[in-house]
Amino acid sequence: MTTKVTGNNATEERRNADAKKEILQRIRNAQQLSETPSHVEAIREYRTESDLSTEELREILIDRLVDYKATVVETSEENLAKDIAGILAERGATDIVYAPGMDASLFEAFEGEARADDPSSDPRELNDIGAAVTESKVTSAQTGTIVLEAGDACGRRSLSLVPDRHVVVVRPDSVVFGVPELVARLDPLKPNTMISGGSATSDIELVRVEGVHGPRDLIVMVVH
Repeated sequence: MTTKVTGNNATEERRNADAKKEILQRIRNAQQLSETPSHVEAIREYRTESDLSTEELREILIDRLVDYKATVVETSEENLAKDIAGILAERGATDIVYAPGMDASLFEAFEGEARADDPSSDPRELNDIGAAVTESKVTSAQTGTIVLEAGDACGRRSLSLVPDRHVVVVRPDSVVFGVPELVARLDPLKPNTMISGGSATSDIELVRVEGVHGPRDLIVMVVH
């Protein structure tokens, strides 16, 4: 399809371009008058360690997750498989797909169909499953942000974005306090997905809509 540019449209485009040039020139002039240096070294004295205990971090994290309307299940390694099966039974899930690097024994207590995800399969097939289950890479207690890093344990990105329900396992050694600590643990060469509660957005009238950009039901298994 060819878009016809009318005389009025062309005139408006020229005006916009001229206005942009004028704005940029004013900025350059102001910088010269104020003797702004051409380069400024950014101070990156971020806090990358925390003196909070594991218990304190867990309490802060749970508070943030609840505030984000996520379902939090506190559990232990011994009870993790049973609690995963229990929360999925409560939700009426009959089939689940889990990240291929997860321990299959975690789903032995689940009474429905559980299978490891095939990364080569069509991601649209994930739309109809009862739940997706993944591990987490690292989580910030301060912001309640869970990060999934592309790989066998966290799965492919579509695994946590396409299904309407996501169960994610957060272990104590993966919980840090702030974002700088979180970023320090990530591989910059791998894609990651940052999750802060279930998917939600709102329109100009502030009407909340859930499940638009990912799972509306986020279940976080917080392991002690």
